[in-house]
Amino acid sequence: MTELLQPDIEKALSEIMHPEINHSLVDLGMLENVIYKQDKIKLTLKLPFLQVPVKEFLIQSIKETLAGMDETIQVNIDLEQMDQKERDNFMKMAKEGWKL
Repeated sequence: MTELLQPDIEKALSEIMHPEINHSLVDLGMLENVIYKQDKIKLTLKLPFLQVPVKEFLIQSIKETLAGMDETIQVNIDLEQMDQKERDNFMKMAKEGWKL
């Protein structure tokens, strides 16, 4: 087991890019409440709508990134829907960074 630090985890998460938008999940306001204790990481993935088509891809990207740091880590991801203000900010950034 690798000794991980909270800043290392947050840095790795900040480098996960959205597959359709030229911004990271952190920049888009999609990752919150990252808690690391012993060999467990818990975080919240905030989605503009709970049934977005890339939801499973995003979950898998997060898990693969964290497993790449330490394959023994257990990852628990809570899903939440963004509130209107968060969704408006997400949509503004999405329009600016949409990949063609």
